[in-house]
Parts: sequence; structure tokens; C-alpha cells
Amino acid sequence: MTFIGGCSCGAVRFETDGEPFNSTLCHCADCRKASGAPAFAWFSVASNSLRWIAGQLAVRRSSSQAVRGFCAACGTTLTYQDDKWPDEIDIATASLDDPNQVPPADHVFVRSRLGWLKLDDGLPQFQTTRTNG
Repeated sequence: MTFIGGCSCGAVRFETDGEPFNSTLCHCADCRKASGAPAFAWFSVASNSLRWIAGQLAVRRSSSQAVRGFCAACGTTLTYQDDKWPDEIDIATASLDDPNQVPPADHVFVRSRLGWLKLDDGLPQFQTTRTNG
């Protein structure tokens, strides 16, 4: 299956035929700040499966170990890549033309969840990441 998406203004477009994994809603403060949302939906694919089909991704180092990709024209957050896992890249789920293709499987960093955001979707919840829940 091919997943196609891009930014809000259409300047940056991508596609991947990589198998999605780690589909999640992240509640960490960094993702909230980058998105302006109370939680941010991501999924991962193999880095070498992501192709840019229009425009060029702008990047900024958002921490000592991670880079976030976005559209320089409209600011849409598109990717996240952690230096610890160079062979995988996270894609902003809502940047897909059809975000329903990759629904979240869980919530991560719920220790940072905003108190007024109630989670009642029945998905597993991890205090930090899946491995140390």
C-alpha cells in the first residue's frame, strides 16, 4: 500500500510504501509545542521508503537527539527523526491525504498528558514509551 501526503499549502508532498509501525498519539511537551495540539499522531516507516515528490523539507534540530521536518512555506509539521534510530522516520499522521489509513494503536508519554484531555478510546497508554510503560 502507498501512503501519500503533504503540507497544508501543498508545497511539500511525499509518498511511502513502507509498512507503518509505531502508530501512536504522543502527549510529550515537545510534540504538543511543535503541533500546537494537545496530542500528536505519528507513525513510523523505514527511512529509505520515504520519497519527497514535491518541494523540499525544511528541518530543525528540536533536541540534542532529534530533528523535526516541516514545510518552510506554511509551517506544517511533517516528520520526526531520532538520531538513535536513523533507519526509521516518523510521519505526522494527519499530513496523509487519508489519515484514516493509519489509525493510532496507543498513547505514549501520557505522564505529560494535559489534565483536561480525557482518554476514553480504549487504546493502551504508556507513561513514557511502549518499552517502559
